[in-house]
Amino acid sequence: MTSVIPSPELIASFIDIVGADYAVTGAGEIAPYLVESRGLYRGTTPLVLKPGSVDEVSRILRLATDTLTAIVPQGGNTGHVAGGVPREGKADVILSLERLNRIREIDPVGNVIVADAGCILADIQGAADDVDRLFPLSLGSEGSARIGGNLSTNAGGTAVLAYGNMRQLCLGLEVVLPTGEVWEGLRRLKKDNTGYDLRDLFIGAEGTLGVITGAVLRLFPKPRGRQVAFAGLASVENALALFDLASSLCGPALTGFELMPRLGIEFTTRHIPGVRDPLDSIHSWYALVDVSTFDSAESADRMVQSLLEAGIRDGLIENAVVAQSEAQSEALWHMRESISPAQKPEGGSIKHDVSVPVSSIPAFMAEADAAVLKAIPGARICAFGHMGDGNIHYNISQPVGADKSAFLARWREMNAIVHAVVLKYDGSISAEHGIGQLKRDELAAVRSPIEIELMRRIKHAFDPAGIMNPDKVLRAD
Repeated sequence: MTSVIPSPELIASFIDIVGADYAVTGAGEIAPYLVESRGLYRGTTPLVLKPGSVDEVSRILRLATDTLTAIVPQGGNTGHVAGGVPREGKADVILSLERLNRIREIDPVGNVIVADAGCILADIQGAADDVDRLFPLSLGSEGSARIGGNLSTNAGGTAVLAYGNMRQLCLGLEVVLPTGEVWEGLRRLKKDNTGYDLRDLFIGAEGTLGVITGAVLRLFPKPRGRQVAFAGLASVENALALFDLASSLCGPALTGFELMPRLGIEFTTRHIPGVRDPLDSIHSWYALVDVSTFDSAESADRMVQSLLEAGIRDGLIENAVVAQSEAQSEALWHMRESISPAQKPEGGSIKHDVSVPVSSIPAFMAEADAAVLKAIPGARICAFGHMGDGNIHYNISQPVGADKSAFLARWREMNAIVHAVVLKYDGSISAEHGIGQLKRDELAAVRSPIEIELMRRIKHAFDPAGIMNPDKVLRAD
């Protein structure tokens, strides 16, 4: 599809749908909508539309299909692969969901919340908390990320180990198709085998098949006990053994198991105000263990104490500390979540969001480290993440004193090196951030021809005019 450049008359027609107060045309006001969160991509657009109802979204998409106008749905614009920003040099129209921010219903007995796709994640968490329930998705960007974007990228976060990612946290969807038709799929059923699962097609599709406007999300009883521990380890192999031990001793109460390198601790304590190393000794690796129980705080504490005693006995743990308050628990998590922003003051950082089978993490790390350091001697590898589900953020900071621009110019080269090791261990080049523009061409290289062809058939079936977020996930025809 060759998208058109909207004429002044067509722009006026789009503006008429939402009203002049909810359309943005000025360059200064448009600017924040154009830049990907890491600053790697900057697009162009003549217009940002802020519909206030499902009907307005429907009318926008119907007009876009009729006129071959490219539409880019955008939530909180917190993504890391440029899936929610328009293309550079094109005339894609941005459809912002920020006004679709109503919580429609909360059913604590049925453990569901029905919400507009523009609701901010933190507001969903707060609404659940108000009725003594938990919505477990937790991200560093939860104060600005919106539910529609979380669904469109199948977001994971820190609690996937216990609760799953957004695909597991969603029961039903409301979606506006490119033709303007509305699929009313806001079902609350855990069991529904009536035909194809359309919901799963839209979750993770990054806005390429339609616009998610509403969702039925799962809630959970709030844990009554929680304990967080921080352990110093000698190796990734010891971290894996400790995870296995934690899985056996804690079972479903193990809600988080995060892996961090010494370099990550140094970065956070150096650059993030208020962060300090909780241990009085230096270790090569660290594990953050989070346990939640449904009976009492005492049971969570006993479980963690038993785990640490066993880990020390088996020679897996060199030193450890247990949080003595909720504030200390949050401080430990804050340190973990600060690793990514703490890399910015260290210069250029080449990012990888990958996953491998959990048992393969030590071998993957060793082989990837060797390959990276062979290509760039002195590179500082800051690999951290959700060890419990195999998702490692394998980030590479530039050597001390290196030229930032020259280092970042090797982004694709380093991606190829790291991803080759990922694929050797039957892993994924995108664990939770999606494909967007950043990994679009790599996707075509790592997935089989039949998989790519099936994706294209699905795309064409839902969006024959090719207006929905073109050149994201798949290249436009």
